[in-house]
Amino acid sequence: MSDAASIRQAITEGRTALGLELGSTRIKAVLIGADHAPLATGGHAWENQFVDRRWTYSLETVRTGIRAAYAALAADVAEQHGVTLETVGAIGVSAMMHGYLALDADGELLTPFRTWRNTSTGPAVEALSEAFAFNIPHRWSIAHLYQAVLDDEEHVGSVAHLTTLAGWVHEQLTGERVLGVGDASGMFPIDPDTRGFDAAMIATFDDLVADRELPWRVADLLPTIKAAGDPAGELTESGARLLDPTGVLRAGPPLCPPEGDAGTGMVATNSVAPRTGNVSAGTSIFAMVVLEHPLSRVHHELDLVTTPAGDPVAMVHCNNGASELNAWVGLFVEFARAIGADADTSLVFETLFRASLWGEPDGGGLLAYNYLSGEPITGLEEGRPLFLRTPDSTFDLATFMRTQLFAALATLRIGMDVLTEDEAVGLDLMYAHGGLFTTKGVAQKYLAAALDTPVSVGDTASEGGAWGIAVLAAFLARRTPEQSLIDYLSEVVFADADLVTERPQAGDVAGFDAFLRRYLAALPVQRAAVECS
Repeated sequence: MSDAASIRQAITEGRTALGLELGSTRIKAVLIGADHAPLATGGHAWENQFVDRRWTYSLETVRTGIRAAYAALAADVAEQHGVTLETVGAIGVSAMMHGYLALDADGELLTPFRTWRNTSTGPAVEALSEAFAFNIPHRWSIAHLYQAVLDDEEHVGSVAHLTTLAGWVHEQLTGERVLGVGDASGMFPIDPDTRGFDAAMIATFDDLVADRELPWRVADLLPTIKAAGDPAGELTESGARLLDPTGVLRAGPPLCPPEGDAGTGMVATNSVAPRTGNVSAGTSIFAMVVLEHPLSRVHHELDLVTTPAGDPVAMVHCNNGASELNAWVGLFVEFARAIGADADTSLVFETLFRASLWGEPDGGGLLAYNYLSGEPITGLEEGRPLFLRTPDSTFDLATFMRTQLFAALATLRIGMDVLTEDEAVGLDLMYAHGGLFTTKGVAQKYLAAALDTPVSVGDTASEGGAWGIAVLAAFLARRTPEQSLIDYLSEVVFADADLVTERPQAGDVAGFDAFLRRYLAALPVQRAAVECS
């Protein structure tokens, strides 16, 4: 049987796994085969809305978006392999972590979905972090809930369930109100021993709100936690029709626990073991480092979350990643089209990224801030994108683009310094994935310089978390009883992985360090921009 015939048979017989990830700007579906290689992909572009000074997505756009991504995937299967996609072996759902999805007893949304991008929870963050002796970030679900309590929001008394975006989609597909431990760790702190929600902190929270006489206790609002490899329900008939209104997709495939994009990024880069880490770069940018030992103290720059298996992870999460960079590239695309050039967006990206390699190593006196939204690591509740230069700066295309790429990495570096310098956390290698690394050897080179650490990128870097959650679905369906997630990834998925590693160059490291010193010194300009506009 030919390879093409084998693939067709595998698809027809359901020896595949489907991953669906709802990212900040794109919903992506990936179908993988027995060797975990992608067989087909589908996608749907979407954007958040800024409504009443909050970042949100409507649940109707979630429904239409996952349908569109699945339809594109099914069309790709038909075009590439000549068969109709009627079933799959297992399914996984991933989405942006954190945020606030508060539902009533009937499962109806009580207030528009508040995404991870919102930073309006300052009083709650301060109070909870002190009460728990544990850093509670602005974007965590419990911070949003407590802020709603403090603000006496009308809906608070009607809350019956809290979940994340991945958890909500999973429930629509299966009817099960569960959550992967990695995603759950962005809702409420996890006890590293029980790998469930921290019971002592749950009691502390209930004490904090006792005088409000609310009709619920927080433990009753939170979803059931599952670890990687645990069964988490099956695709129902209504779930199949949600994905595929044409009626072709059959109900029945099992689903793995829904996960956040941080967890699927760890899987996609084989960085779930101690002393490994990864950087995911998209609308936000964040680093995940699996810990060998507890941190010595609380740091507001570091979140403590978990891998999809429940192992402790330090997370440096920056609200602002590549969006401002994308906006500048879009401006160049618009200019090219205005002069009649055939401006394919991907070609413009690659051209501009590669041009940056010839720029001044330290940014040549240019400075940029990519803050479209607030950035807790640098203490900003709102964002104002800025580009600055001195009168004698090197103002050419190459240096401008290098500066924009440096800006996308600068806040990440600030947080990573806390982890590696203050906490002396060991790190052997960083893996990178996400659209920022699609142009080979550019952003990867700058990330290696920013972190002064080797950075590896694999063939699936641009597929990112959608591929990662497909692998978690495959792990559910194919693991042996004694096989851990670490073993499955190392021995099965990545055994023959083709990785390209970029090692930091002394000149690039020195250049980024010089840029960062200017960046830190000029932060008052960024704060003034927020205050004055």
